[in-house]
Amino acid sequence: MTLFIKEGRWMIDVARRTKRVVQCGTQQRSGRHYQSGKKLLNDGYLGKIHSVRMGSFRNINPGFGRPAGDKAPTELAYDMWLGPAPLRPYSPHRSLYHFRWFWDYSGGQMTNLAAHEIDILQWWMGVKGPTAVTSTGGRFVLKDDGETPDTQDALFEYPGFTAVWSHREGSRGRAIGKSEYFGEFGSLSIARDGWEVHPDNKVPPENAVPQFRGQPTGGVNRVEVKPEQWVAAKKEPGSSNEQFDLHVRNFLDCIKTRQRPIADVEEGHKTAVACHLANISLRTGRKLRWDADKEEILGDKEAQAMTERPYRKPWDGVLRSILKG
Repeated sequence: MTLFIKEGRWMIDVARRTKRVVQCGTQQRSGRHYQSGKKLLNDGYLGKIHSVRMGSFRNINPGFGRPAGDKAPTELAYDMWLGPAPLRPYSPHRSLYHFRWFWDYSGGQMTNLAAHEIDILQWWMGVKGPTAVTSTGGRFVLKDDGETPDTQDALFEYPGFTAVWSHREGSRGRAIGKSEYFGEFGSLSIARDGWEVHPDNKVPPENAVPQFRGQPTGGVNRVEVKPEQWVAAKKEPGSSNEQFDLHVRNFLDCIKTRQRPIADVEEGHKTAVACHLANISLRTGRKLRWDADKEEILGDKEAQAMTERPYRKPWDGVLRSILKG
């Protein structure tokens, strides 16, 4: 189950109180090229980063079907698997891997693949979380028993820049499933197999103004210049498999040193918050304003109530007592 906003805060408190090392599965942070890409941007190679685009696009029509409900396998303790989530009739889709597509347990691709990209975004840009989130979409294409959106767009507002996440489950299109960071001098696209800098050419601003042949130019003249790039093109390969190995190595090293891992539980919580805010915005149909310091949705009691899941008995009392100490 994907921990919700309030529960994530409790997890951090438990980890700090018990002095435990808790690592999240956002393994991209351990990738060498994700670390070198961060340094390149933080050193100002592309100037001020003012926009980020993230996404995942695939075509899995018509979806995963609607398997008939049956008794849970004897090797699965289904009640324990559900935990505090609502008790539902067993279905293979409410177990490994497909639980991701049900609101009871997760948040679709927003809390699945988007979480990895938003984690890098907030790590690279050094921000606690968005100041506002707007999201729209729905399950428009797939014909199965899933609930979460197969089509979703989310706009995240941060101090000084914006970020967009989009996913499509019903059409791969020609969009590339990479994150791209846009700066003053060009952009950097990154995925698990590496990153690449795409320099912009230096263009006089007046050259961007349309010129009407045979009409007065109104004092705007096109300047003839030889194309020159702001910065040099760069690229660096990466390895998806190596990221997992390095992530495990970091966890084991932190157990020995008692230092916080590169993907500490608090960093994972911040990532999950942004993802859940997007889904809450989608489900309420409203733009949400977020106070990252107080961890509160501002001016919207209904949306704020959705930052904590309702738990079924006896998990409601047991889990809260464990997490709250």
